[in-house]
Amino acid sequence: MALPASRPLYLLALLVCVALMGAALYLEHIVGLEPCPLCIIQRVLLILVGLVCLAALIHHPRARPPAERAVAARLYGAGVAFFALLGAAVAGRQVWLQHQPSDQLPSCLPSLDYMIDVLPLQDIMRMLFSGTADCAKVDWTFLGLSIAEGTLLAFIAFGLFGLTQLFRTSD
Repeated sequence: MALPASRPLYLLALLVCVALMGAALYLEHIVGLEPCPLCIIQRVLLILVGLVCLAALIHHPRARPPAERAVAARLYGAGVAFFALLGAAVAGRQVWLQHQPSDQLPSCLPSLDYMIDVLPLQDIMRMLFSGTADCAKVDWTFLGLSIAEGTLLAFIAFGLFGLTQLFRTSD
């Protein structure tokens, strides 16, 4: 069975990224859910997945020699897989935090803006990934999944898509 052409798949992945970001902004600005630092990192990684998909969609090197096309296709697949893997790690960390007893988590962190202004990057990353009760709080669910659990599933799907594109043999 032949794989479908990659360009429509990248378009579909881009549209899913746009829809997920639209949902995140809706939940923030309309519903009033405040994103935690891990949520913000997941948004950035989702945007990066979308940008790689957009680049693959726009570039699509049909006029290039087959060897160059194969390299470009593998780079786009690797980019999607890489950012999706990072996103899955962040979302997985948040899901893990959500399943911990709240009394075992630190109560709060300074705001992300404050940390960026005052702390070195390695301290910011350590503090963000240590997690707090804010990141573990489940304020909204859809089909029984928290936002972090849904995002984890989305990043896993993007990762599988990226790996499929990375290792595909034809276009």
